[in-house]
Amino acid sequence: MVAIQGTEGSFHYQAAQDYFGRGIDILECRSFDAVVKALLAGQAQTGVMAIENSIAGAILPNYALIDRNNLYIAGEYYMNIQHHLMALPGQSLSDIKEVHSHYMALLQCKDFFENYPHIRLVETTNTAQAAKEIHEQQLKGVAAIASTSASELYHLPILAESIQTIKRNATRFVVLSTTDNHLPKEEIDKATLKFQVYDKSGSLATVLNVLRDHDINMTKIQSLPVIETPWKYAFFVDVGFEHYAQFEQAMQLLEIMTEELKVLGKFTSGNR
Repeated sequence: MVAIQGTEGSFHYQAAQDYFGRGIDILECRSFDAVVKALLAGQAQTGVMAIENSIAGAILPNYALIDRNNLYIAGEYYMNIQHHLMALPGQSLSDIKEVHSHYMALLQCKDFFENYPHIRLVETTNTAQAAKEIHEQQLKGVAAIASTSASELYHLPILAESIQTIKRNATRFVVLSTTDNHLPKEEIDKATLKFQVYDKSGSLATVLNVLRDHDINMTKIQSLPVIETPWKYAFFVDVGFEHYAQFEQAMQLLEIMTEELKVLGKFTSGNR
């Protein structure tokens, strides 16, 4: 069972199917917190959660969720997000009076609707839910912005394809579990770390130098405040490497050189 935020036809649903295959069982959750609760309760064995977007950047609360609940990143998947406009059969753009979707999808497609001033944009909980409601309630004059999966599931023909303003729009999803996936070392070439440095000059630079000296490529760094300690920050870092032994050696050094070090996941990198 795979827990996702959203309903069938959402981008999380599509990511889960792409990663695991179409025969998987999906547990729909109303929020990212609900995904975590499902994993901790054993209702699902794995979860799929968006962690960053090429336009909007990192989804900071999700980093905190993964860390606070001691979840393990077992894999990642990059998806090219394409927003399509869809409605009930037999309609054209001139028939559409309202478009329903998640606020982020509406924002990313705002420029498209400048040529259609008669259309009102309405926020909903997620993209697939908007498509589902149009199908179930047979709402004419209403369109949704959603994925190809939503179009197929809810039998809504696409009126306009890829209407997002920035055509190269990718989201990175992480695959979560409550335990280490114990991949063979030769299959591991990426990891996500969390660390805190000592409050002294050059502490962060020292950590980065250790990564450099072991030929480890830092692909992302993100800071988050440590809630319990004002003005203290933790760093979340993605690193890539060719040789697992170099990664192990670097971690042994960082255990000594950081105030706290936590490996959130070791996995095979996804294709961007």
